[in-house]
Amino acid sequence: MSLTSLKEAPRARPITIAHRGASAYLPEHSLAAKAMAHAMGADFLEQDLVATADDRLVVLHDIHIDRVTDVGVRFPDRQRNDGRFYARDFTLAELQSLALTERLDADGVAVFPARFPAGPSALRIPSLEDELQLIQGMNRATGRTAGIYPELKKPAWHREEGVDIAAILLKVLAEFNYPQHREQVWVQCFDLNENIRLRSVLKCNYNQVQLIGDDSWGESDTRYEALLAPGGLQSLNGIVEGIGPWIAQLYQIGGDDQPPLPTSLIEEARAMRLAIHPYTLRADALPAGFSSFDSALKWLTQHGISGIFTDFPDRAVSWFDSNGFAPANWGSTHTEQ
Repeated sequence: MSLTSLKEAPRARPITIAHRGASAYLPEHSLAAKAMAHAMGADFLEQDLVATADDRLVVLHDIHIDRVTDVGVRFPDRQRNDGRFYARDFTLAELQSLALTERLDADGVAVFPARFPAGPSALRIPSLEDELQLIQGMNRATGRTAGIYPELKKPAWHREEGVDIAAILLKVLAEFNYPQHREQVWVQCFDLNENIRLRSVLKCNYNQVQLIGDDSWGESDTRYEALLAPGGLQSLNGIVEGIGPWIAQLYQIGGDDQPPLPTSLIEEARAMRLAIHPYTLRADALPAGFSSFDSALKWLTQHGISGIFTDFPDRAVSWFDSNGFAPANWGSTHTEQ
C-alpha cells in the first residue's frame, strides 16, 4: 500500500458566503466590502435587495436607510410617520448622494464598536448593476470566479408599494448573462410564498434558498416554527435547493463541559438533499456555546453544513485551507449536493 493511499482524502469544502461582503472590516454592502471579500477568496458575495422610488434595486440590508447612512442630516424631513427613512422614498441618485456608515443601533451607537469607524465615509450605496459589474470585472481580472447570493427583502411589502423586486432581479440577472451561468447564483428569501412564486410563476431557474428566521422577527408571514418542526421541511420539496437557518436553530446547548447537541434540522435537510447555509458566523459576536470562531466553524462543518454566511470570509477560507478541505468545486454542477 502506498503512502498516498494512507492519506486522508480531502473533504468536500463548504462554500464561504461573504455576508454583506467583508462586513467585519468595511461598511456592509459597500463595493469596497465586496472587493475585499473577493480578494479574501469568498466563494459567493451576498446582495440584499430593496427598491428605490424609481424602481431600481439597490444593495442594502433593510428597507430603512437611517441606520447605515447620513440620511437624517442630508434629508431631515423625508421620514415616514414612524420616524424611519425608507429607501423606497428616494431615487437612486438621491440614495447614492448619501454616505454609508458602519451599522448603528436605534440610539446611534455602532452595533460592532471595534469595526470600521461609525461616522460617514466616502463609500456609497451601490445599485445591483453597480455591484454585478464590479464582481464580473473582478472575476475576469483575477481569473477566480465568485458567485452572487441575492436576497429579496420583504417582497410582499414591496408589491404593496407598487414594485415587484423579484421580477426586476430576474431581468437584471438576464442582462448580466447569469442564465448562462446558473451555478454562480443562489437566490434567497425569508418569504416562503415568494419562493413558491419565484419557482412557479416567474419560472426562476436559479438555485433558491428558504431562509429560516424566528416568528417574532416579523420578516414575513411564513411560519418558521412550522418549518422547524419534525417533517416541516417537506413543505419545501420541489421549491428550493437549500435552506438558510439561523445558526442557533442547528443546535442546543449541552450540559456542563458538553459540546452543543445538533437538532434534527440538519439530518432532515440532508435527507432531502437540501444545501445547508446557516447565518451568520462572526468572530466578534460568537454563537452561544462556542468559545471561538474556529470551534464554531469546526462543529458546524462536522455536522454537515454545505456553506456558511460570515462577516469574516478570510477567517473561514483560512480555516478550510488549514484543515484538509479540497479546493472549492461549487461550479461543477447546477446544484451543490
